[in-house]
Amino acid sequence: MTILILEWSNPLNKSCAIHFSCVSQLFIFCSVMLHLSQDVEALRGELCRKDEECREQERRLAALEQQVQERTGVIVQLQQQLEEAAQRRQELQLLRDGEETLSRQAALPLQVKYVTKTVEVESAQSKQALIEAQAHNQALQEQLSVQRQLLRELEQQLHESQRSSSQLRQQILVYEGEMERAQGQLEAEMQSLEEEKNRVIEEAFIRAESEMKAVHENLAGVRMNLLTLQPALRTLTCDYNCLKRQVQDFPYMLEKAITEAKQEICQVIGEVSSANQELLRKYKREMNLRKKCHNELVRLKGNIRVLCRVRPVCAGETDAADTKNKVTFDPDDDAVLYLSNKGKLMTFELDKVFPTQATQEEVFQEVQSLVTSCIDGFNVCIFAYGQTGSGKTYTMEGVPEDPGINQRALRLLFSAVSEKKPDWDYKITVSMVEIYNETLRNLLGDNPNEKLDIKMCPDGSGQLYVPGLTEFTVESVEDINKVFDLGHMNRATACTNLNEHSSRSHALLIVTVAGFNSSTGHRTSGKLNLVDLAGSERITKSGAEGSRLREAQCINKSLSALGDVINALRSKHSHVPFRNSRLTYLLQDSLSGDSKTLMMVQVSPLESNVSESVCSLKFAQRVRSVEIGPSSSSRRQAESSSTSSSPTHDGVEVQRHKHTHPQVTRTLKRKNQSNLRDVGYSLLSNMK
Repeated sequence: MTILILEWSNPLNKSCAIHFSCVSQLFIFCSVMLHLSQDVEALRGELCRKDEECREQERRLAALEQQVQERTGVIVQLQQQLEEAAQRRQELQLLRDGEETLSRQAALPLQVKYVTKTVEVESAQSKQALIEAQAHNQALQEQLSVQRQLLRELEQQLHESQRSSSQLRQQILVYEGEMERAQGQLEAEMQSLEEEKNRVIEEAFIRAESEMKAVHENLAGVRMNLLTLQPALRTLTCDYNCLKRQVQDFPYMLEKAITEAKQEICQVIGEVSSANQELLRKYKREMNLRKKCHNELVRLKGNIRVLCRVRPVCAGETDAADTKNKVTFDPDDDAVLYLSNKGKLMTFELDKVFPTQATQEEVFQEVQSLVTSCIDGFNVCIFAYGQTGSGKTYTMEGVPEDPGINQRALRLLFSAVSEKKPDWDYKITVSMVEIYNETLRNLLGDNPNEKLDIKMCPDGSGQLYVPGLTEFTVESVEDINKVFDLGHMNRATACTNLNEHSSRSHALLIVTVAGFNSSTGHRTSGKLNLVDLAGSERITKSGAEGSRLREAQCINKSLSALGDVINALRSKHSHVPFRNSRLTYLLQDSLSGDSKTLMMVQVSPLESNVSESVCSLKFAQRVRSVEIGPSSSSRRQAESSSTSSSPTHDGVEVQRHKHTHPQVTRTLKRKNQSNLRDVGYSLLSNMK
């Protein structure tokens, strides 16, 4: 083999190259030896296989010899039987001769004179002798018949033995021929195997000899290279000693570096401490600015924001005939919803539309900015509106493994309150009220059937309150779960044709957040109303009767009163009929003044609920156009006259094209809202 050695820049690198070439030659020698050992192992395996075949042929030959011996033994037994049959035949021949002799004697003529004389002289003895002779003759006759039968059987066995003997002789001849052929084949195979073995061994020996010769030559070259490595080894030894001295000096150098680093760290910590004081002062100032920007952003979005959530089709509803999905969404605009009604496609534009696959977390992310406003002392109201079975209770309360807005809002309040400690000390109280058949019920009290009333606060603030309403102070998630369990246990639900667990009342979760700043003495008090309205329903569909019918009538009456209030606020009437219903009277604080209100309209996508979905969406659009208090009016001015030139121009375009194509109007409004969001985001980024 040829080894290419590059030109190196110094003697150390040359020595390393020589060492590398020696190692490579050793590696080649080892690979050659490994190849030879593999060939030898292969030859050994082939030889073992041939020996095994030979042993197999010998076993077959031994089996054939054993069969021949067994056949020989059978032939010997048959010959013995033939000899016995011959002896029996001789005995029978003797018996036949005796029988013929007796027959001849019986055929001779009787000598009367002697007989007569004998009869006269010895008649009794003659009779006895005659009887004995006759009996003896009879016995001989019987023996003769038995011997004849035995003779016939022996003759038959003799014939069969002769036939079997001839067949066995033929088989023996066949076996002997096969044995001769097998022995000849075995000898030929053994001869060929022996020749093959000798040839393979000779070839392997020649190849191994040539390879060993090459290895010896390479080994000699390696030895020469090893001799040249000694100068490189001395250089490496010097380098090693130098590195060893540096390692011995390393602890001192490390200790010195650590001391210098500690001094620098102490100096930086001092500078950071002074900078932290300045940052703390700026943080407090920016916190106040954040509150103002946050409130301005919510105000720009509108005092009453309207969100829509479309519930998915349940598993039990897929088999019905009228379960076709009539609701579609705009992939480019998450604020537009399309509803097919009687072959006509209706378009509804809201603040945001959640599709069927939206999660509870996604819904809460859209409303959490309003929830935190109550910490700053604002009144906030979030209420779910829609027909029976549209998913209002699921959105507001959820399930234990996936809670809704109520529990997530309280968790968010706990988190926000803990972040403001220790400067602020907050107290969170919770109460639950149910409006059942136009009657207020205390869901957390000892007597849920006790009737309550709504009154004005005596402090002259104009706020409403409910005397005798039970309040619980909550500080953890466990406290929330206990309060919710008690309230759900006392709430009125029933089964109708539209919903198996239909809410038969309006449920209000009232959260009061009172804060006190120990450093400034400033106090705040905010209220968060989370309302799960009872579902609007048609009596013909729900199948309500008796008490269920009265509940449905009261629910529809209170929702109708809510619609009257919305219409009055939208038309800016001087008188708003809040007192026409307990529901609207209790929500008066949330629907007037500078409160922040959000409506979650729930819609069913089924074809059987299209009429109710249209009513709910039209009502949601009316609510979205309501202006309550100065903040709502300021929002409209902000949309039409912002400091940025583009929003102003877009607002003018919206007014100019107010009565043109609806798609153009929606495009300009979306552009205007996008610009307003950009302004809010820029304020937040400047604050950070």
